[in-house]
Amino acid sequence: MRYLHEYRQRESIEKIQTEISRITTRPWTIMEVCGGQTHAIVKYGLETFLPEQVELVHGPGCPVCVTPLGIIDRAISIAARRGVIFCSFGDMLRVPGSERDLLAVKAVGGDIRIVYSPLDAVALAEDNPDREVVFFAIGFETTAPANAMAAYLARKKGLRNFSLLVSHFLVPPAIEAICSTTDNRVQGFLAAGHVCAVMGYEQYPPLARRHRVPIVVTGFEPLDILEGVLMCLSQLEQGSCRVENQYARAVDRRGNAPAQEMVKQVFEIADQHWRGVGHIGHSGLRLNPGFADFDAEKRFAPPHTPRMDDSGCISGQIMRGLKKPCDCPHFGRRCRPEQPLGAPMVSSEGACAAYYRYNRQVTTDER
Repeated sequence: MRYLHEYRQRESIEKIQTEISRITTRPWTIMEVCGGQTHAIVKYGLETFLPEQVELVHGPGCPVCVTPLGIIDRAISIAARRGVIFCSFGDMLRVPGSERDLLAVKAVGGDIRIVYSPLDAVALAEDNPDREVVFFAIGFETTAPANAMAAYLARKKGLRNFSLLVSHFLVPPAIEAICSTTDNRVQGFLAAGHVCAVMGYEQYPPLARRHRVPIVVTGFEPLDILEGVLMCLSQLEQGSCRVENQYARAVDRRGNAPAQEMVKQVFEIADQHWRGVGHIGHSGLRLNPGFADFDAEKRFAPPHTPRMDDSGCISGQIMRGLKKPCDCPHFGRRCRPEQPLGAPMVSSEGACAAYYRYNRQVTTDER
């Protein structure tokens, strides 16, 4: 409990607040690229501790939110097949596909099971040799080692009835893509501490230099985030563009070498489409040829029909830092957790879910 109490002390937070106010001389826009940090910012009202000139915007830090519509539709197609046990984390069940979601498939008899680890799905495959078990392997660098381990163990155990439907994303290419757009307004970044705990942060210095943006590796508690903001603002005010590590208690520059090695054994880098953001080269992971037998897309060949997201969800603009959830005309009206237009309203890391839960702005049209 030490880190919970130590990093939530109001006295320490107020000292950081005073220093932020002292050094800030002009408007700045800083983006956090982590859904967990977004929820902490909104839950604890951290923006109220900042001067009016400082704006925090929310990046594409929610893997559920950026999983493309086509992958959701393929997941639904596989989950609806007879003889399939489809395993997923819980917040994927409510993400809208083109016509329905995974929860609707479950409601009509699909064998969809919520698991807490990909290794739970491996155990299900062992216990059900007459069934096909598919795990929906989504995430950033943080979940890649465990998903890789699932495929590695399945091959080691000789399981022929286990496969992964992979939707993996890499954070540094997303930062590169945001910085490269003509409408970019982000001047500094808070990098996700848990991603860097796995992968390190050696990829960030070239990004910081190329786009002249400070990047601060940051933790998840209120004091972590405000200290990360202070470090970022200090650089911005000085005209610096370095990578700094606020989260040194959990992160070093090189990251977790065994976890990285497991990822390299199972996955390879690939282009990826980010829902709401678009195509980003070399920004995803896919199973490498040595593990092709565990690729659910190859095993089941679900349809790859191009789909346009015409729901009216503005998640892409939110995740590029151009708008906030309350700027969406559907927020809290047509789009609610029980009837979402997009993943950010139902994901445990979604920005819209955070605003709805902690900072909901009720409009006069809402009843």
